[in-house]
Amino acid sequence: MTAQKTAQKSAQKSAQKSAQKNEQKRTHMYRVLVVDDEPQIVRALVINLRARAYEVDAAHDGATALRVAAARHPDVVVLDLGLPDMDGVEVIRGLRGWTRVPIIVLSARQASDEKVEALDAGADDYVTKPFGMDELLARLRAAVRRATPTGPDDDAAVIETESFTVDLAAKKVNRDGADVRLTPTEWHLLEVLVRSPGRLVSQKQLLQEVWGPAYGTESNYLRVYMAQLRRKLEADPARPRHFITEPGMGYRFEQ
Repeated sequence: MTAQKTAQKSAQKSAQKSAQKNEQKRTHMYRVLVVDDEPQIVRALVINLRARAYEVDAAHDGATALRVAAARHPDVVVLDLGLPDMDGVEVIRGLRGWTRVPIIVLSARQASDEKVEALDAGADDYVTKPFGMDELLARLRAAVRRATPTGPDDDAAVIETESFTVDLAAKKVNRDGADVRLTPTEWHLLEVLVRSPGRLVSQKQLLQEVWGPAYGTESNYLRVYMAQLRRKLEADPARPRHFITEPGMGYRFEQ
């Protein structure tokens, strides 16, 4: 009997390791922001997510969460509503002011009106405490799948110009047959512009989408990074054909 139990345990461990390896292949590129003021829950989530190859940031209050989200651009946010400095619904509204990142609420609040308020504010899913880790991870994977467009007109698209191509799915830029290395900020700026070809994108929108909701008037940031993009991608940076400045208003991408 003892030998049988030992064999069963060994088989279970082997299956778990295999499942984790498979999950790591699927999730290695994703970053999760955990927002909760309960250290035990944060620790459990961080351990479980990192074991599955997610990158994880943590925040214990709403203000920190908004700052980290703006700086780190997570792929999913797991958010408690009962935060020490502000209600989680305010955090949802703050995030929705500039990003469509999936938000999974993780809260002890079970009243239907509170769930409705969070979902109406922009949350994508709602999990009540206490919760099962397997269920939460499944919901997180589902949120990632929903937020990863697969159609030809979305993240799977390759934007082509006569000078360079932008692969939104792979997050790569190629010019003259060679990959162009962009900084994370340069990539975010490029991504916002190429998603709206021919359309004026205001300075404020660019600043808030790339640097976060606290920004809106730092036009010098845009001048510096647009100059860098032009040097890397335009045939003649002094006379750009693709990244057009509309003085006093914003920028426009032309294919």
